[in-house]
Amino acid sequence: MRILENLSEAKELIGQELGVSDWQRINQRQISRFGKVTGDEQWIHMAPIRAKLLSPFKTTIAHGFLVLSLLPKFLEKTYSIKSAKMGVNYGLNRVRFTAPVPVGSYVRGRVLLKDYQEIKNGAKLTVEVTVELKDSDKPACVAEQVFLIYE
Repeated sequence: MRILENLSEAKELIGQELGVSDWQRINQRQISRFGKVTGDEQWIHMAPIRAKLLSPFKTTIAHGFLVLSLLPKFLEKTYSIKSAKMGVNYGLNRVRFTAPVPVGSYVRGRVLLKDYQEIKNGAKLTVEVTVELKDSDKPACVAEQVFLIYE
Protein backbone atom coordinates (compact mmCIF):
# COMPACT_ATOMS: atom_id res chain seq x y z
CA MET A 1 0.00 0.00 0.00
CA ARG A 2 1.21 3.47 -0.89
CA ILE A 3 0.83 5.95 1.98
CA LEU A 4 0.84 9.65 1.16
CA GLU A 5 1.27 12.30 3.84
CA ASN A 6 -1.05 14.81 2.16
CA LEU A 7 -2.85 15.78 -1.03
CA SER A 8 0.18 17.72 -2.28
CA GLU A 9 2.00 14.41 -2.63
CA ALA A 10 -0.91 13.03 -4.65
CA LYS A 11 -0.70 15.95 -7.06
CA GLU A 12 2.81 14.86 -7.99
CA LEU A 13 1.59 11.38 -8.97
CA ILE A 14 -0.73 12.24 -11.87
CA GLY A 15 -0.29 9.59 -14.55
CA GLN A 16 1.28 7.11 -12.15
CA GLU A 17 0.09 3.89 -10.62
CA LEU A 18 -0.97 4.26 -6.99
CA GLY A 19 -1.01 0.56 -6.29
CA VAL A 20 -2.44 -2.90 -6.85
CA SER A 21 -4.77 -4.66 -4.42
CA ASP A 22 -4.57 -8.28 -3.37
CA TRP A 23 -6.50 -10.91 -5.32
CA GLN A 24 -10.06 -11.54 -4.16
CA ARG A 25 -12.00 -14.71 -5.01
CA ILE A 26 -15.56 -14.34 -6.28
CA ASN A 27 -17.77 -17.13 -4.91
CA GLN A 28 -21.35 -18.19 -5.59
CA ARG A 29 -22.59 -17.10 -2.17
CA GLN A 30 -21.36 -13.57 -2.86
CA ILE A 31 -22.97 -13.56 -6.33
CA SER A 32 -26.28 -14.93 -5.01
CA ARG A 33 -26.43 -12.46 -2.13
CA PHE A 34 -25.71 -9.58 -4.49
CA GLY A 35 -28.47 -10.79 -6.81
CA LYS A 36 -30.98 -10.99 -3.95
CA VAL A 37 -30.10 -7.53 -2.61
CA THR A 38 -30.24 -5.83 -6.01
CA GLY A 39 -33.12 -7.84 -7.47
CA ASP A 40 -30.94 -8.93 -10.40
CA GLU A 41 -31.61 -12.66 -10.17
CA GLN A 42 -30.94 -13.67 -13.78
CA TRP A 43 -30.10 -17.33 -14.12
CA ILE A 44 -26.65 -16.55 -15.57
CA HIS A 45 -25.77 -15.34 -12.07
CA MET A 46 -28.01 -17.38 -9.78
CA ALA A 47 -28.53 -20.87 -11.25
CA PRO A 48 -25.32 -22.92 -11.40
CA ILE A 49 -26.90 -26.03 -12.94
CA ARG A 50 -28.77 -24.10 -15.62
CA ALA A 51 -25.65 -22.04 -16.34
CA LYS A 52 -23.60 -25.21 -16.72
CA LEU A 53 -26.10 -26.51 -19.27
CA LEU A 54 -27.03 -23.35 -21.17
CA SER A 55 -24.45 -20.63 -20.66
CA PRO A 56 -21.56 -20.19 -23.10
CA PHE A 57 -19.40 -19.74 -19.96
CA LYS A 58 -20.54 -23.16 -18.57
CA THR A 59 -20.86 -21.64 -15.09
CA THR A 60 -22.44 -18.68 -13.36
CA ILE A 61 -20.83 -15.28 -13.74
CA ALA A 62 -20.63 -12.31 -11.38
CA HIS A 63 -22.85 -9.31 -12.00
CA GLY A 64 -21.00 -6.43 -13.62
CA PHE A 65 -22.22 -4.17 -10.83
CA LEU A 66 -20.93 -6.62 -8.22
CA VAL A 67 -17.49 -6.25 -9.79
CA LEU A 68 -17.93 -2.47 -9.84
CA SER A 69 -18.98 -2.48 -6.18
CA LEU A 70 -15.55 -3.84 -5.26
CA LEU A 71 -13.82 -0.60 -6.30
CA PRO A 72 -13.95 1.05 -2.85
CA LYS A 73 -12.30 -2.02 -1.31
CA PHE A 74 -9.61 -2.08 -4.00
CA LEU A 75 -8.93 1.63 -3.50
CA GLU A 76 -8.74 1.24 0.27
CA LYS A 77 -6.11 -1.46 -0.16
CA THR A 78 -3.93 0.41 -2.66
CA TYR A 79 -3.34 3.88 -1.24
CA SER A 80 -4.05 6.14 1.70
CA ILE A 81 -3.70 9.88 2.30
CA LYS A 82 -2.85 10.53 5.97
CA SER A 83 -4.10 14.11 6.04
CA ALA A 84 -7.51 13.23 4.58
CA LYS A 85 -10.36 13.92 6.99
CA MET A 86 -13.06 12.69 4.65
CA GLY A 87 -13.56 11.27 1.18
CA VAL A 88 -16.75 11.41 -0.87
CA ASN A 89 -17.62 9.36 -3.94
CA TYR A 90 -18.34 11.97 -6.63
CA GLY A 91 -19.21 9.52 -9.40
CA LEU A 92 -17.97 7.66 -12.42
CA ASN A 93 -16.88 9.11 -15.75
CA ARG A 94 -16.63 5.88 -17.68
CA VAL A 95 -17.19 2.19 -16.98
CA ARG A 96 -16.64 -0.76 -19.28
CA PHE A 97 -17.20 -4.43 -18.44
CA THR A 98 -14.68 -6.03 -20.77
CA ALA A 99 -14.77 -9.70 -19.72
CA PRO A 100 -17.09 -11.98 -17.74
CA VAL A 101 -16.09 -13.03 -14.23
CA PRO A 102 -16.92 -16.72 -13.79
CA VAL A 103 -17.66 -17.97 -10.27
CA GLY A 104 -14.42 -18.97 -8.56
CA SER A 105 -12.37 -16.34 -10.41
CA TYR A 106 -9.92 -14.04 -8.71
CA VAL A 107 -9.98 -10.29 -9.31
CA ARG A 108 -7.87 -7.38 -8.12
CA GLY A 109 -7.72 -3.65 -8.70
CA ARG A 110 -4.88 -1.76 -10.36
CA VAL A 111 -5.22 1.96 -9.58
CA LEU A 112 -3.81 4.84 -11.64
CA LEU A 113 -4.19 8.53 -10.74
CA LYS A 114 -5.55 10.23 -13.87
CA ASP A 115 -6.34 13.72 -12.65
CA TYR A 116 -6.06 16.04 -9.67
CA GLN A 117 -8.02 19.27 -9.29
CA GLU A 118 -7.87 21.51 -6.26
CA ILE A 119 -11.17 22.32 -4.55
CA LYS A 120 -11.91 24.29 -1.39
CA ASN A 121 -10.30 22.41 1.54
CA GLY A 122 -9.21 19.50 -0.63
CA ALA A 123 -8.99 17.98 -4.08
CA LYS A 124 -11.01 16.13 -6.68
CA LEU A 125 -9.14 12.99 -7.67
CA THR A 126 -9.92 10.93 -10.75
CA VAL A 127 -8.57 7.40 -10.68
CA GLU A 128 -8.70 4.68 -13.28
CA VAL A 129 -9.28 1.28 -11.74
CA THR A 130 -8.56 -1.72 -13.90
CA VAL A 131 -10.16 -4.80 -12.39
CA GLU A 132 -7.80 -7.55 -13.47
CA LEU A 133 -8.99 -11.12 -13.90
CA LYS A 134 -6.40 -13.70 -12.85
CA ASP A 135 -5.13 -15.86 -15.73
CA SER A 136 -6.83 -13.65 -18.33
CA ASP A 137 -5.39 -11.28 -20.91
CA LYS A 138 -8.47 -9.06 -20.63
CA PRO A 139 -9.52 -7.15 -17.54
CA ALA A 140 -12.99 -7.73 -16.11
CA CYS A 141 -13.71 -4.01 -15.85
CA VAL A 142 -12.11 -0.63 -16.44
CA ALA A 143 -13.68 2.25 -14.52
CA GLU A 144 -12.83 5.90 -14.05
CA GLN A 145 -13.96 6.99 -10.58
CA VAL A 146 -13.97 10.49 -9.11
CA PHE A 147 -13.57 11.36 -5.42
CA LEU A 148 -13.61 14.51 -3.38
CA ILE A 149 -10.97 14.36 -0.67
CA TYR A 150 -11.04 16.90 2.16
CA GLU A 151 -8.14 17.80 4.48
